[in-house]
Amino acid sequence: MTGNPNGFRTVAGRVFNRKTLVLAILALGAYGLYRHPPVETIGPQQVGIRTNEWTGSTSELHAGPCLVIPGIHSLRRFQLQDRIYRPTRSAKADGPAPFQSSEGLSIGVELAIRYALDPKTLPGVAKVLPDDIGRDLVEPLVQGVIYKVFTRYTVREIFSTRRQEIQTVIEDELKPMLAADGIVLRNVMMGNVDLPPDYREGMNKVLATELENQQMQYTLQLKQKQVQESKLQAEADKARRDTAAEAAADEQVIAAKGQEEAMKHVLPFKRKQIEQRELEAEAQSAALIRNARGAAEARRIEAAGEADSRRKLADAEAYRLEKLGKVSSEQLARDGALIDRHPLLIQKTLADKLSDKISVIIAPPPATGGFIGQALIDGAHRSPATGDAAGSAP
Repeated sequence: MTGNPNGFRTVAGRVFNRKTLVLAILALGAYGLYRHPPVETIGPQQVGIRTNEWTGSTSELHAGPCLVIPGIHSLRRFQLQDRIYRPTRSAKADGPAPFQSSEGLSIGVELAIRYALDPKTLPGVAKVLPDDIGRDLVEPLVQGVIYKVFTRYTVREIFSTRRQEIQTVIEDELKPMLAADGIVLRNVMMGNVDLPPDYREGMNKVLATELENQQMQYTLQLKQKQVQESKLQAEADKARRDTAAEAAADEQVIAAKGQEEAMKHVLPFKRKQIEQRELEAEAQSAALIRNARGAAEARRIEAAGEADSRRKLADAEAYRLEKLGKVSSEQLARDGALIDRHPLLIQKTLADKLSDKISVIIAPPPATGGFIGQALIDGAHRSPATGDAAGSAP
């Protein structure tokens, strides 16, 4: 029961060492995950190729987070947007690496090669692609092709006449070479062509001479066309005059025929007009006679009517006078009878008629019933006598 204390301590030490080792391993693993997290991020316009270092398999990853375990996986990011390579060392004729034409002259050409990675073939070629694709892969291929292409053409062809053809040839030769490495060639753009100064000066003179020759040719062609145009214009004018003369003659003939044909219809029409005017004159004369007769008859009827009217007016006047006489006689008879009954009416009537001319003094009627002014007259006769008597009395 006592056991071996040394053996117990040995077993306990071994257990402690194992636990310590496990804890150390876990701590190292945690530190490694902290320092190198197993999550990477793929940015936009990028594609990631993750390679399993143990099995050698690859997988294509797109934008977003992805799992990359240190010691097991390796990740390479590739840009998918288009890139442009410009051989700037060959852009000038006096630059460090000018192109050579078929005449052996140095020329500078501004080129732009636009390319991009092919996402379809990228997983298969990702292992062999260099880190700097433009410098290590595209530039050598482009330099090898364009130097070779430019040596097939003259400076004049490169400068002006066959530029599009040169671009097409470069594209056709570069496309399969870049496609083998998973690169798609978009296009080749050819810009300014820099010529040697001496050649440029001579070329300018040649171009000036050619332009003068072309201008002279154009001038001569223009003169010839003007001569032809004048000739054609003269022929056209002649033909137009002939046609106009023929048309005028035909028009006169047609007009004469038309006039002759019209006269056949005009003469009967004129005869009909004369007959119509004679008939109109006769009708007008008959109408005048009828109007005169109607006017005379109307005057006779008016005269008879006027005489009859005057007779009727005279009869009416005589009848009116007769009636008025009868009425006056009857009125006088009535007045006489009234005066007989009332004799003072004469005095009143006389006073009414003389009221606006003289002053009327109403005196009492005499007792005898005579003239109302008799008392006044008698008083006037007595007054002088009374005066005389008074005057003689003293």
